[in-house]
Amino acid sequence: MLRPKVPTMPQPTGLVTPPAVVVEPTAVIQHTPQTPAPAPVVAPTQVPARPTVQLTPGAVIALVGSGTAVVLVVGAVLVSMLLAVAITGASVAICALVIRSLIASEGKRR
Repeated sequence: MLRPKVPTMPQPTGLVTPPAVVVEPTAVIQHTPQTPAPAPVVAPTQVPARPTVQLTPGAVIALVGSGTAVVLVVGAVLVSMLLAVAITGASVAICALVIRSLIASEGKRR
């Protein structure tokens, strides 16, 4: 009843042939060997003494400001998550106390 059915591949509608490849002969040309030219001498480049990235005072202020904003946002998210967990725990504890009290008072009445 619940047996999987494997789909069958339909038959191709026509004959499929690969495209014909034409091979043309090429002529072999022999060259006389020549001596290689000497490689040009490249002067070594000197590394600059200063760093390539320079921070202006405005860029430093922007970096500090954006870093402070990121820390504040992440801190606010973490504090709100901690507060949500604390409120949930407190409400579950209060519910447990109420249910325990109801069960205990139900047993005393009988």
